[in-house]
Amino acid sequence: MDKVKILDGGAADELIIQGKKEIYEDPLWTAGLLHTDPESILSLHKSFLKAGADVILTVSYQAFIDGFMKHLSITEDEAIGLIKKSVYLAKQACKEVAQETGEKEGQVAGSIGPYGACLHDGSEYTGKYMDTVSIQEIQKWHLPRLKALSEAGVDMVAIETIPSKLEAEAVVNLIEKQFPDLKAYVTFSCRNGEETCYGEKFCDAVKAVCSSCNVIAVGVNCTGPQYINSLLKSLQGLSIQKPILVKPNSGELWKSGKGWYGKETCPDLSDCVQEWIDLGASWVGGCCRVYPSDIKKMKDKIKQIYDK
Repeated sequence: MDKVKILDGGAADELIIQGKKEIYEDPLWTAGLLHTDPESILSLHKSFLKAGADVILTVSYQAFIDGFMKHLSITEDEAIGLIKKSVYLAKQACKEVAQETGEKEGQVAGSIGPYGACLHDGSEYTGKYMDTVSIQEIQKWHLPRLKALSEAGVDMVAIETIPSKLEAEAVVNLIEKQFPDLKAYVTFSCRNGEETCYGEKFCDAVKAVCSSCNVIAVGVNCTGPQYINSLLKSLQGLSIQKPILVKPNSGELWKSGKGWYGKETCPDLSDCVQEWIDLGASWVGGCCRVYPSDIKKMKDKIKQIYDK
């Protein structure tokens, strides 16, 4: 089991099960609960840790200073404090679950979502904003959150759901210059079995960031499970010497006015992990619509694989 690191699943979906349906309409997404209901965030993290996650992500995916100030009517210092609070809550959850279970304390990854997440126009899933926003603007926007997460003591940052190679490179370069001791993993969102959501070759995007000494793992997240095998196969000629990370969504689809649908045709992710491991993945978790129960099934399946 030590050969495979287990990550958590979809934060928003688990919070909605807890009754926090208001996040659907919240421009801060799950990060808004840091201000209104931090106990729900603590409970969220503990549920994934108890399911077997070795690494949990902070709810800072859509947290940004201006957004907090605008939508919560708070000061800049208070906004920075909320981003740090996302780390403190995750660390508290790791400590409490370790004390309850006697297991090794989990690690905390500070979630760094894409610039497009603050635009609320769906462009985080296409990378279209990269046509008009400069690299300097991208870095300026990411900097305060990176600084807050680093100062709060994350074990690593998760540069996740990134649709474009250019944005990933911009954030990695920023970390190299401003936070030389900060470790990061980078995962791209992909629109098919070959390309990022912005349309670059996935293998080229991974290659562009994995040479950084700050990057400790690379891979894919928030992508349909039907594309994962092809994406992993595209990396096999690169001789990557770092862990390859797989964090797909459930495979369900979303339609405005209808909600999520298609669950009946989605694979059980625990049935996929053997293939992912065979194709080189060694960090495994889930994204949208992947619950603690799914993470537990995946961990149990991985244990079976290595107990053979």
